[in-house]
Amino acid sequence: MEDQAEKLREIMRRKKEGAASSRPASAAKTNVKAADKPRIITVTSGKGGVGKTNLSVNMALAFARIGKKVIVMDADLGLANVNVMLNMIPKYNLYHVIKKQKTVREILVETEYGISIVAGASGFSQIANLGEEDRKDFIRELDTLSNADIIIIDTSAGVSSNVLDFIAAADDAVIITTPEPTAITDAYGIIKIIATEYDSLNMGLKLVVNRAKGAAEAKSVADRMINISGQFLNLKVDYLGFIYDDISVPHAVLRQKPFMVVDPKCKASICVQHIVERMDRNKTGESHGFGAMLRRFFGRSTETV
Repeated sequence: MEDQAEKLREIMRRKKEGAASSRPASAAKTNVKAADKPRIITVTSGKGGVGKTNLSVNMALAFARIGKKVIVMDADLGLANVNVMLNMIPKYNLYHVIKKQKTVREILVETEYGISIVAGASGFSQIANLGEEDRKDFIRELDTLSNADIIIIDTSAGVSSNVLDFIAAADDAVIITTPEPTAITDAYGIIKIIATEYDSLNMGLKLVVNRAKGAAEAKSVADRMINISGQFLNLKVDYLGFIYDDISVPHAVLRQKPFMVVDPKCKASICVQHIVERMDRNKTGESHGFGAMLRRFFGRSTETV
């Protein structure tokens, strides 16, 4: 056993040395803060209509308010709506990057709220059909976003393979539910699939309860899901916080503005600010960066090419 362990250590040492020697000198000089890599946060839900995109956008604003450079990437495969919530009509989106018509820098849109967005499109699903070289080119393109502090990925609702891959590849996965029985059931369903699909999930799996009448109701929902996940799935889920059922939220949606902008002092805004401050205090550890996240995301499909 000791001989095998020593051989494994030697292999890993050689890989590290090889990676270091193959790194361009310019990259070594410019990458002074190697540990300062973006934190990847995936926001997902078991079903639609529970406030996933709203949480993604307003979390981004809350992070920006504490001095973070934030990018929201709309990874919904067919119903991209981050730009709709911000009353924006981007001329280009991820489809144009896939087709190599634009670079990711050219489709990155600055908003008036101090955050940037990468618009999604139905063409995003074509990633699955890309050849190995095209996929590598796409990864390199998205890796240019790595100068951000936070990258929030707004996935589509449900349990498609793409959603699960984004969850597994992130530093933090935030699952949002409401107190409604169907939303709770679907949220537990996605947690169960995560536990089934991934044996060693090295990430922070977190729960947010949206549209709660108060702290007691939210905690009751969270405790139930956390206990069941631990008992039956042997999976640790952390309760991140809740968001009040606040009339300011639908009013802001109708105006196509984040509720943290429309009413920064409303109950929902204060809740999101508390959630983000808690996340900022409790980091999951050193992020591997967006490039590593993308390689983990495409890892299984790359092996089949």
